[in-house]
Amino acid sequence: MDKQKKLPNHIAIIMDGNGRWAKQRNKNRIYGHNQAKKSVKECVEYCVEHKIKFLSLFTFSTENWNRPKLEVKGLMKLLNIVIKDEINHLIEQNIKIKVIGDISKIPKKTEINLTKAIDKTKNNSGLTLILAINYSGKWDILNATKKILIDKNQIDLKIFNDNIFENYLTTANIPEPELIIRTSGEHRLSNFYLWQAAYSELFFIDILWPDFNKKELNNVIFEFQNRERRFGSL
Repeated sequence: MDKQKKLPNHIAIIMDGNGRWAKQRNKNRIYGHNQAKKSVKECVEYCVEHKIKFLSLFTFSTENWNRPKLEVKGLMKLLNIVIKDEINHLIEQNIKIKVIGDISKIPKKTEINLTKAIDKTKNNSGLTLILAINYSGKWDILNATKKILIDKNQIDLKIFNDNIFENYLTTANIPEPELIIRTSGEHRLSNFYLWQAAYSELFFIDILWPDFNKKELNNVIFEFQNRERRFGSL
């Protein structure tokens, strides 16, 4: 990171590679997901230390329901454990939790714990930690369109624009991510932030998520700071 250059206000991460990391060690996939907690903690701490305002983590996609039932159950159980173990620390660090996605479809216990975490941190003013759970970019856009159709009689199409449309997305009032990182070497967004990523800088790195740490994040931010962002202009 170049301290003389601007830091991104919003970083989004597709946390990929837990299963492959575990397989390399002859462990089951849940072991990999469990070890990934350290990487999440390091990224959150980095953002707090450097006063980055928004961090989005693609935690569970709508497509993840297609994984083996035992793995999905383990992921939800792990999410419950992490929320309970970390909630007091999040409060101490002035971190606000926000969840995007259709959490009505996740197990009731997990939904309740997430709702409690959101309520307990709602007045915090530091980092906003956005957890994308049962989320997909297509769902977000479709869901926004449904809301617009409901409000159609109150919408003036003559002035309707992308800024108004964004108010119907789950990320309303959240700035678009300047920087999106995907670990594990895959080169795709996998249905994450399809609208919001229009002008994001994309970084696809070969490191598996459980091996990602503050140093790796710092390296990505340094490269981000040295890219020229033109937003379609010359």
